[in-house]
Amino acid sequence: MSISASVASSAGSTVADVCAIIERIWPVAGAASWDAPGLLSGDPGAPVISIHLAVDAVPDVADEAVAAGADLLFVHHPLLLRGVTTVAEDRYKGAVLARLIRGGCALVAAHTNADVVETGTSAVLAAHLGLIDPRPITVGEAPSRGIGRVGRLPEPTTLGRLARQLAEILPATASGIRVAGDYDRVITTVALCAGAGDSLLGEAAVHASDVYITSDLRHHPASESRENAKVAGGPALIDVSHWASEWLWLDVAADELRLALPGVIVTVSDLRTDPWDFTIVQ
Repeated sequence: MSISASVASSAGSTVADVCAIIERIWPVAGAASWDAPGLLSGDPGAPVISIHLAVDAVPDVADEAVAAGADLLFVHHPLLLRGVTTVAEDRYKGAVLARLIRGGCALVAAHTNADVVETGTSAVLAAHLGLIDPRPITVGEAPSRGIGRVGRLPEPTTLGRLARQLAEILPATASGIRVAGDYDRVITTVALCAGAGDSLLGEAAVHASDVYITSDLRHHPASESRENAKVAGGPALIDVSHWASEWLWLDVAADELRLALPGVIVTVSDLRTDPWDFTIVQ
């Protein structure tokens, strides 16, 4: 009997059962070497009747999960990605873990292993834009898997209209949509990477696209890309909220978990965990 069939046959799923399903859908083998996905806290043998999904494990999300009666909080960003020397409750990571443990809620993350799959974070953003023949910017273990996506729009548009379309697709954040390029520039090919993606600016597929959509673009990489584009051609840039670009994936991930775990309740957080509260436009 397959993992999914054995788990689905009973409402008595455990944390270990859910982790096995998560591993099947988002294999840890696809994660970057520096990443830290997987089970972060909780008893593998504990029962799971309800799963709550969010991008970030922050105190408000932990409180929401416990208040909702969730047995497992499934997040995109690993809480313990970087080493810690304390989990004291006067620090946010310690506070999150303490609240979840006291509430009987396990914590599991799927990070870069959820970025690279065919239904991962960038693939979901590409689907919202209707990209035709999307393919990874950097190919992973299979041609259809890898970081980022590049494809063609159903019909050409302008940079300004594309930015406005993104504003309608993505949940609202204080930072909004930032754009480098001519508002009326014609856009046909799009490269994108949900989450932080300025490390891909030098990739051939990005350079050959009309626009590159990502998050957390830093001054120097963005400036260099913009100035190089003026001299030798290259993409316009659209910078969106990191949280917003990955939040879209949660609904898709929830549907995949519901399919694999029909006896388990799966909910999605709509709490905004983007760190910015307001912007002053000059």
